[in-house]
Amino acid sequence: MNAGPQNTAGNARTGGRTDLPRYLRRHPVPWTMIERATECRLDGDWEGACEAAGVDVWIDLDRVRRDQGAEAADAVQEDLLHLVPDLLRWHFPRALYSPAALVPADGFELSRHGDGRGPRITARLRWDDAGTPEGVILDVDTDAEPDRGRGEEVLRQVSRHLWDARYVHETRERWGGSAERAPFLNPDGTPRTVAELPTADPGPGDPAARTEWIDHLHRTGRMAEAFAAAGIVCDPGDFPGGTVPDLAFLSPALLSAGFSRLTAAGGPERACVRLREDWDSPRLEVRRDGDRIRLGHLDRTDDAPLLPEALWKRPPDLDVLRDGLSPDHLHPLLREALAPARPPADGPVGPPPWAPLEPFRVRCGGEWHTVELSGGRLNVPHRDEDLARETVLGALGGPVPGCLPVLRAWETGYGRLPKALRLMRVDLFRRIRSGDTDAVVAYLASGGDPRIRGGQGDTLLHLLHLLDHRAPVPGPSGADGPGDGVPLLRALLDAGLDLDAVNDEGFTPLGTAVCSGGVLSLLRALLDAGARTEGIAPEEDDGPGLRDLDDLVEERAASTHPARAQALRELL
Repeated sequence: MNAGPQNTAGNARTGGRTDLPRYLRRHPVPWTMIERATECRLDGDWEGACEAAGVDVWIDLDRVRRDQGAEAADAVQEDLLHLVPDLLRWHFPRALYSPAALVPADGFELSRHGDGRGPRITARLRWDDAGTPEGVILDVDTDAEPDRGRGEEVLRQVSRHLWDARYVHETRERWGGSAERAPFLNPDGTPRTVAELPTADPGPGDPAARTEWIDHLHRTGRMAEAFAAAGIVCDPGDFPGGTVPDLAFLSPALLSAGFSRLTAAGGPERACVRLREDWDSPRLEVRRDGDRIRLGHLDRTDDAPLLPEALWKRPPDLDVLRDGLSPDHLHPLLREALAPARPPADGPVGPPPWAPLEPFRVRCGGEWHTVELSGGRLNVPHRDEDLARETVLGALGGPVPGCLPVLRAWETGYGRLPKALRLMRVDLFRRIRSGDTDAVVAYLASGGDPRIRGGQGDTLLHLLHLLDHRAPVPGPSGADGPGDGVPLLRALLDAGLDLDAVNDEGFTPLGTAVCSGGVLSLLRALLDAGARTEGIAPEEDDGPGLRDLDDLVEERAASTHPARAQALRELL
């Protein structure tokens, strides 16, 4: 291999963004969601576990039993009883620009029964009309084409550790480790020091050390050496124009071990890797070439089976642990798998809960002013009449003190905020995208401003479809008032939020709720509160005009589960 893949993305571990691993797994699934889903799962209530984890169930076991027989239905139910929906959601691929956003354009199979001819359990995304993925749908396909061979069955088995409680213990070895430890980690989950990492090829006897050595070559830009050490041939002559695509996110150690394990178990000798989800993404052919693996270009019309990301993509959870994140902030089952020797945690295991923002200082004129979130607003040491006067002066071209631009940016969602306030807002909205209702309740209960807006002009009402709108919101600590214990939706309306506010894309909260998948209880609550039904969403393809509730419901009903379609139409 006289030439090979080049590291064109900067840091090979992060694709050029050194801050990415710290944020990628901060709170992909809230710990309260994990706690509720786990309680249901251990009680044998798989549907309740899915509801707690924000996974929509479109599976009708009675229909499977009627169409496929009792044996197939029992096999599907057995998988569902061992499904960990919160772990499935945890492992769903996420956007680099927004770690809370789910990204795969296509669903993927979890399992199939009946010798490759029975029903398939699939997981896919629910999308809103703006093209934003808003949740996971669990479905069963009873009309799928039969498997083309045993290789497809083997392909499905390689990802079970990502969602099946019976296989989670395999995670260490699936991620390039040994029976004793995961790569880069000690058995208790603490990161290994630089002195403990290999400085030369340790050979195949220690899989964890071998993965560490290959990853070191890959991370430091010695890409050709890394692929060669992994037994992978990556010849520029096998690619159009002699140019190897960016392989910064492909782990040669995982690909080598995973594909070898796959073919040894009877899986396909040739497969496809799609580096990104978009249609223009480079497609790689991965095939067995004697005792080595060869990478090459694959035409988009080639129907080679798709290789699951679990076999070739660097696990972000290992990166954040290497960066110092405590294993106690991982999913409990993942903590157990990656840190088998770790003592029991002192408190809940999972991403840490939301914490209130401490007061901070802003340079205002020639002084430092203390700014804080309390009493349901962003408070600055200026009287309202002074702020009004300074606003007028600013409009006339006069000097604007530091506190006023902060208030403007906070209330509109645009403009520069102090770092502490900016990070708090980013953190809160990422938690909302992850379905963390408790974070929003805690934010409001601590005196947070309900008028906060996201980057697209979204109010908290626009994002209620991601949360439990019925969750009770207590008043600020030590205060008694009409907001105590009222549902989240009512608390936001009582705080003065506009029920028909329009975000930057032209959606009202009702329009967003319908287009995101139609959470029926929320739709009814918004209508009962008096939400308008005309002009609640923009036309598709950026056309002129707005769409009404009747149009949106019919569009959504045509592409959803029949039972849900009927319930949606009953709203009209």
